[in-house]
Amino acid sequence: MPVTPESESTAATLPAEPSAWERVQLARNTARPYMLDYIDKAFTNFVELHGDRHIGDDRSMPGGFAQIGDFKCVVIGHQKGRDTKENLLRNFGSAHPEGYRKALRLMRMGERFNRPIVALIDTPGAFPGIGSEQRNIAEAIAFNLREMMLIKVPIIAVVIGEGGSGGALGIGVANSVMMMENAYYSVISPEGCAAILWKHRKHAPEAAEAMRLTAKDLRNLGIVDHVIPEPEGGAHTDVIASASNLKDAVLSDLKKFSKMSTDELLDQRYGKFRSTGEFLESQV
Repeated sequence: MPVTPESESTAATLPAEPSAWERVQLARNTARPYMLDYIDKAFTNFVELHGDRHIGDDRSMPGGFAQIGDFKCVVIGHQKGRDTKENLLRNFGSAHPEGYRKALRLMRMGERFNRPIVALIDTPGAFPGIGSEQRNIAEAIAFNLREMMLIKVPIIAVVIGEGGSGGALGIGVANSVMMMENAYYSVISPEGCAAILWKHRKHAPEAAEAMRLTAKDLRNLGIVDHVIPEPEGGAHTDVIASASNLKDAVLSDLKKFSKMSTDELLDQRYGKFRSTGEFLESQV
């Protein structure tokens, strides 16, 4: 993938340790590899499947059978576009209810054929339009959260760019949650947080810092299990190296979880999310 002048400039001006807001900008860089780019570079034998068997197909949530290393798997994820035509086709990476229902259908197929599931998360959030609400977007996401907790094969989730709220979490219940180094994962966008707390989006950089939404912060908080390194300047400066890092990280955890029994897998996944947010206060 060629590096655009915009991405060259971004890479050249980044400090050694980018701020939270700078990482948000990197996560949104349109030159950054998207879900299908990673499938092309890190997976083989991808066969895309379509439709949720209720409403139709959601092109913002591609998925199907693939192979990564020696593992035959099901891979699903959010896909954005790089120009107006593709963004309209992919709905800017914001899935409708049928996208989440298709994802769950494919995960159940993976369970049926004993294939692990890899979810690649990259969305500003689920689509909030009237049609999406009429077709029960909140119910579709909530149903996925419950059902993914019960899937009897290993699930690996990787936040490769934006991890926006329930739209990200709808395919993010996993035995292992990873993040690319310059991705972010948050309950709301920095602009949305700034609009609520400061009444103006110009405070988005301050909000990003306060929200602890970077991979490093979330790893320290125990929400993310692994941080996948990116080349200097961001994943878009060397897509092949970024895909290789992602592949190595996913394979490492697939090897670990493939040795677990079904009960151990389910207990590990349940315990992981039940313990999220636990903390202790010391008495001085």
